[in-house]
Amino acid sequence: MTHQNLLPGPAPTFLPVEGPDAAARAALAAGSRAREAVPASPAASILWALLAEEALAGQEPVAAYAYARTGYHRGLDALRRAGWKGQGPIPVDHQPNQGFLRALLALSEAAAAIGEQDEADRCSTFLADSGTSAEEVAALRTTLNEEHQ
Repeated sequence: MTHQNLLPGPAPTFLPVEGPDAAARAALAAGSRAREAVPASPAASILWALLAEEALAGQEPVAAYAYARTGYHRGLDALRRAGWKGQGPIPVDHQPNQGFLRALLALSEAAAAIGEQDEADRCSTFLADSGTSAEEVAALRTTLNEEHQ
């Protein structure tokens, strides 16, 4: 499927379907836990996002922050390789983008939990500037988490 940008501004960025998150999702589908899959796919934002979400649920905000920041930076690297120039939509409905967006949301939540409100706000703004919301991204958690826990 091709996507055409009909609005003024940067075109949406779509991470490659066969990127690191695809290998990570395959490992998760085969029964691996996120922590076990990281050594085989350390560039996969989805794994770091899952670890951050798990740490947040376990009331470990410092660990969540570290995991989320790793996933966020891995995702930024992937977005830049995909042609992203620092702005524009990162569609949440494109599965390969979801790991980055989940890491970004987890980073916002973890930053707030450790008192880094400025960073939490920047991450929330980044989600909105990417064309999505915290609610849309948070809704992704139930499906993948239920399938792979």
